[in-house]
Amino acid sequence: MDRKLIIESIKKSPEIDVLVIGGGINGAGVFRDLALNGVKVLLIDRGDFCSGASATSSHMAHGGIRYLENGEFRLVEEAVAERNRMIVNAPHLVQPLPTVIPVFKVWSGILNAPLKFLNLLDRPSERGALVIKIGLIFYDSFTRKQKTVPRHKFYGKNEALTLFPYLNEQIKYAALYYDGQLLSPERMTVEIILDGEDEGIHAKALNYAEFINVKNGNVTIYDDESDETIIIKPKIIVNAAGPWIDDVNLRAGFNEKYIGGTKGSHLVVQNSKLREAVGKCEYFFENKDGRIVLLLPFYDKVIIGTSDLPIDNPDDARCTVDEEDYFIELVNRVFPTIKIEKEQIVFRFSGVRPLEYVKAKTTGQITRDHSIKENATSGLPVLSLVGGKWTSYRAFSEQVSDRVMKMLNIDRKKSTCELPIRGGRGFTVVESEKKEFIERLSKKYLLSENYCNELFTRYGTCSELIAEQIEKSNGKPLKTVSNWNSGEVRYLLMTEQPVHLEDVFLRRSTLAWLGMITSDVIEEFAGIMASTHNWNREKKKLEIQRTKDIILEYHGVKLD
Repeated sequence: MDRKLIIESIKKSPEIDVLVIGGGINGAGVFRDLALNGVKVLLIDRGDFCSGASATSSHMAHGGIRYLENGEFRLVEEAVAERNRMIVNAPHLVQPLPTVIPVFKVWSGILNAPLKFLNLLDRPSERGALVIKIGLIFYDSFTRKQKTVPRHKFYGKNEALTLFPYLNEQIKYAALYYDGQLLSPERMTVEIILDGEDEGIHAKALNYAEFINVKNGNVTIYDDESDETIIIKPKIIVNAAGPWIDDVNLRAGFNEKYIGGTKGSHLVVQNSKLREAVGKCEYFFENKDGRIVLLLPFYDKVIIGTSDLPIDNPDDARCTVDEEDYFIELVNRVFPTIKIEKEQIVFRFSGVRPLEYVKAKTTGQITRDHSIKENATSGLPVLSLVGGKWTSYRAFSEQVSDRVMKMLNIDRKKSTCELPIRGGRGFTVVESEKKEFIERLSKKYLLSENYCNELFTRYGTCSELIAEQIEKSNGKPLKTVSNWNSGEVRYLLMTEQPVHLEDVFLRRSTLAWLGMITSDVIEEFAGIMASTHNWNREKKKLEIQRTKDIILEYHGVKLD
């Protein structure tokens, strides 16, 4: 929906049921669930959708096997079930991921769980084969009825080194189990929001709109794009601002310490030997300092992460030089014959986990579970969504929506449990059917099969809508990026609500993440966006510089 029309609509009818503050995954999930059930809901975010904590996940849809050691069985069981739903409901964005655990010891770690429970453990001893085996048996048991992914396997040293030849020869065993890979958290969040707008009669979402305050039941919002303030009158406020929850509540008029987040950073690396060693598998293991870390295939690159460091201000989150050194060094733990150079880093990302504030001896002991905190301001209920895992967003959103609808005396009519997400509707994982879809798309719209395959990979079944836009706008292949078309860019600009140029590179596509943008690429995209949004020469110039500044400041990528 056009943002000008949204703003005019809000001005004409400022009375709404629910204001959702925060366009990350939890806010998006609540927005869609409420919209689906006919609630008059407005979602706002001070930046772009999914530009905060939700954009800095490890790109995994997982149950969190290591949380079993903390005794969080309910959380893990819920997350594993939700992982399977994500694979089914969004198959274009979430795919089964074989995960390898290199095991260097046999008996170690047996007392970790009881000592943690008694709060007597600062740093756990390394998990050995027995502990990992028991954990994987529990992990499989949680979703044995769903059968979305295969059960785990355990390999002895010789068999493991045959299957995974780059592995450290000092291993005792290797375990193989399945989780899910989230190819683009940003696209998935945006698609959920767009679905909510489509499915809701009175559902609207506005990025670059900041919550200012609440007075006498009236909420003031500042729209950065139009440079104006807007007054709305909600019955309930849902604070889904993630690491900024406490800041939003302070603006709302009350002071609570709910968030005690930790910073997690990652690298995206282009190293052909490392990419070959990783293959189709994630490598999930314990580093020498006890930190659980990972290596994850990401198209033709590899993601390395993650840190878990205390941080006071979420706006200060950046990947530091020390973290870079740590990530490069950890590769040696599992692949000692592979050397990573800093010049091979194509992208960095860092964010803050919105964990509940608790006193714990180590950051790893802080719960990843979610909870709803209720307060009131100016007579308005405020529900703060604290904690949670990316993978559990749908279940958490459903719990929040049920509570909101009960407060509004509205009965649930529909569930998101088995509801496909945008490009996942009608998606097929059967290769022959996929090939047939791509061939039909190619013939109907006179596009190459190679390009149609790229469209299907990026957007699922929405690739047909993009092909229609290419035909309608007489789109041409881009000069600076292979397998992209000007009509595809226009589709994103007209339907997915990017406001600034960097929104396209960072959140409507993975171009920046894969190290594929140059000054020439930015210039070409800026030209298309300028013509679509009627920018003058000065506005185009400012957007180009803004994009370069943001990619350098937050992601460590300098463009000439």
